[in-house]
Amino acid sequence: MSVLNGRGILVTGGSLGIGQAVALACIKAGAHVAICARNPGDLEAAKSALQDSASKHQRVLAKPVDVSLPAAVSALIEWLREEAFPLTGLVNAAGILGPAGALDEVSIDQWIATIQVNLIGTMLLCRAVLPLFRRQGYGKIVNFSGGGATSPRPRFSAYAASKTAIVRLTENLAKEEEENGVRVNAIAPGAVNTRMLDEVLNAGAAHVGESAYQDALRQQQSGGAPAARAADLCIMLLGPASDAITGRLLSAVWDPWPSLAAHAQDLMTTDIYTLRRIVPTDRGLSWE
Repeated sequence: MSVLNGRGILVTGGSLGIGQAVALACIKAGAHVAICARNPGDLEAAKSALQDSASKHQRVLAKPVDVSLPAAVSALIEWLREEAFPLTGLVNAAGILGPAGALDEVSIDQWIATIQVNLIGTMLLCRAVLPLFRRQGYGKIVNFSGGGATSPRPRFSAYAASKTAIVRLTENLAKEEEENGVRVNAIAPGAVNTRMLDEVLNAGAAHVGESAYQDALRQQQSGGAPAARAADLCIMLLGPASDAITGRLLSAVWDPWPSLAAHAQDLMTTDIYTLRRIVPTDRGLSWE
């Protein structure tokens, strides 16, 4: 694969889990890669692994950043500018699960912190790269949604609310930036076995609910959805095949995204792969 040759991709949360898988896929697709995360040790280990897979012509950068802090995000983008990093794509993979439990029982500080990292962090990164992408007349943004965005996720209200809001943010930005050559999409990676699964299991059924706990056990035993599937979808959305696609929420597991470019015209003239309100007539009902 060389669909990202010469492009520079920034991956937040790139030190672990899906974010690391995305960064590695970008390297294999020929891109220069910059990763950021909060833990310096994990970040340095991930950078070393990426460098082992990169060619001598590919750049790999890493910087500790808390994406929930506006000043830290601004400093990150300024650092990339000083490094002359050829930024053409952003993947917002940083995220936390947040508190598990009934809304009136969980820590309000943890609830707010989850929104701050997942939603505000995504917004801050999008906001920071937009001026550059507009000047270039080209840029790709991929936001991570999933987990509660399309159906309720009881006892994980902060996580579900943040991931739903990310989809609407994605749709808004896609409309705002369409004429500027900026494409913005969201992906649902599926039930990937990451540290978030460990957090659900460690919390136990008393906090997450018996149904969610049993689902987590089954996911652990089955191996879960492959992170590589979500990473490959990111590559498609960061590359030229998706230049006509924007404002969509795509499932890495269930949607036929490898052939989506052939359906771009139909896709962009409908509300397929978007979040919309269901009315009675959508279900064959007529209410006076």
